[in-house]
Amino acid sequence: MPTAKPYLVLVNENKSHRTKEELCQRKQAEEQLYTGKMLKERTEIKQNEAAHSEFLRIKKLLKSIGKDDDIFSGPINRYALLMAECKDFELKREAAAKRIDELIEHQDDFTNADAMVEYFKTLAAMEKHLIDIDKQVQGKRKMMFDIEKESLMTVAAAMRSIPKKPEKKKSRLEEALE
Repeated sequence: MPTAKPYLVLVNENKSHRTKEELCQRKQAEEQLYTGKMLKERTEIKQNEAAHSEFLRIKKLLKSIGKDDDIFSGPINRYALLMAECKDFELKREAAAKRIDELIEHQDDFTNADAMVEYFKTLAAMEKHLIDIDKQVQGKRKMMFDIEKESLMTVAAAMRSIPKKPEKKKSRLEEALE
């Protein structure tokens, strides 16, 4: 479903079929959606290097389209933190996979039956740990995707809520009858 284009996009494209009155109404309606306060980064985001860089990246993108308003601080901060947590889990996953590979490389060192049983138990436990990390990453990615969808849909929903055509002015007769 195509969404209504924001005022700035319509003006910059310079090929809109909307009248000046419609564009003016769209601009006013869009301005009412924002707080006028700058997008704020939470302390825990500033203290996390990966989250901080992701926040700054998103803030820059939002600023370029005039959407760097504080109304979006909550989801953007959560998104940046989730991104950092995903990176952390991915590093843990790489480390776990490396340990599994090292264990497999040394499997010939386990020659007696008890050592082999212990080897397979350890390998199974490490693989289970790897799967658990993958589940954590997938859960966080799902949350990130939900935030992405919600953030975009919220903006899109706000844009769709703006009437495409200005309200029809009442004639003097209609005003008199009211």
